Amino acid sequence: MEIILLKMGEMVLKGLNRPRFEASLLARLRAVLAPYGAFEVSSHQSAVYAVPLTESGGAPSGLPPPDGAYAAAARVFGFSALCRAIRCGKDLDGIKQNALSLPGLRNARSFKVEARRADKRYPLTSPQICDRLGGFIHETLGLPVDVHTPGEVVWVEIRESSAYLHTRPDEGAGGLPPGTAGKAVLLLSGGIDSPVAGWRMARRGLSLLPVHFHSYPYTSPEAKEKALKLARILADWCGPMTVRILSFTAIQEAIRKNCPADLATVLTRRSMCRAANAVALRNGAGALVTGDSLGQVASQTMEALAVTEQASALPVLRPLIGTDKEETARLARRIGTFETSILPYEDCCGVFTPRHPQTKPKPEAVLAAEKLYDYAALEAETLKAVEKVEVG
Repeated sequence: MEIILLKMGEMVLKGLNRPRFEASLLARLRAVLAPYGAFEVSSHQSAVYAVPLTESGGAPSGLPPPDGAYAAAARVFGFSALCRAIRCGKDLDGIKQNALSLPGLRNARSFKVEARRADKRYPLTSPQICDRLGGFIHETLGLPVDVHTPGEVVWVEIRESSAYLHTRPDEGAGGLPPGTAGKAVLLLSGGIDSPVAGWRMARRGLSLLPVHFHSYPYTSPEAKEKALKLARILADWCGPMTVRILSFTAIQEAIRKNCPADLATVLTRRSMCRAANAVALRNGAGALVTGDSLGQVASQTMEALAVTEQASALPVLRPLIGTDKEETARLARRIGTFETSILPYEDCCGVFTPRHPQTKPKPEAVLAAEKLYDYAALEAETLKAVEKVEVG
């Protein structure tokens, strides 16, 4: 029988909190596998076994159920590696026959066998298993043995109830299970950076509350739908989320009419921070997450970031602060957000952008500009009309 075998990542280093991390990890795995049929999910000695019991008729990802289930499991934060494994009895003859059906083995240029004997009552030692199984594969398939640079590796794990056979594992999503590190508000634009920033913090165990600002009619309905599509892609990794959409039209118009033009960008970002703080405090979130990268644009100079952050009562997490655009784009391609992010629909960050924004804004000048208009009242009205969209 083919199963999905997954290896836990850094959570194995947790102490007394480890059961909480494992419970969250297994719950997430069961949730992503559910559309593909019934699975028995269990954990033993830092490994997790997902055994198919039934198979669904549909496949939400468009892949056949076994492939779709495997792809879904590969997106679960908390696993360092995963593979398709064959579960069989522990008798050596059965292990030998099942090894011949491992994918990739027949076309390999060479191979070696690695054995792990978790069940110490098993009559053969790990070297004996390697020797006998390796000899059988060599004689049956004619493959040369290469213990240093093998073309394929056959792993054999002898556990309490069964033996498990697999070839090279795939890299898992890594990180920590969703929600184990708390909640944070993600300021989600339609660009490349913010979805990647959210993904990186979700990978560290944060549960995300995305907030998207739009400025209709200066931004289009397509721009809002673009942000929602990005949130849906993130939900494939992070689990179901509620996106909060805030209309920022009135605030941006007030900033344009009442403040110095060169401070418009930093004032807009400060207002967004205050609104995001309000959402966070209402929903038990402990931080904000942004896609800022130091020096990338005028609003991301050290001085501008400092003045912007002063508007937030909560910590502002910036996981991309030291990355360049190419690094971020590569990760966006990996997680599946890149093609959506580059669709030509402008978000509200580009509305009323001054020709010469202040790159080194002074805190006293920014505070003086904010006193020229009652932005707090507009922010309160914006928060009253928040639109909520469930994704995932």
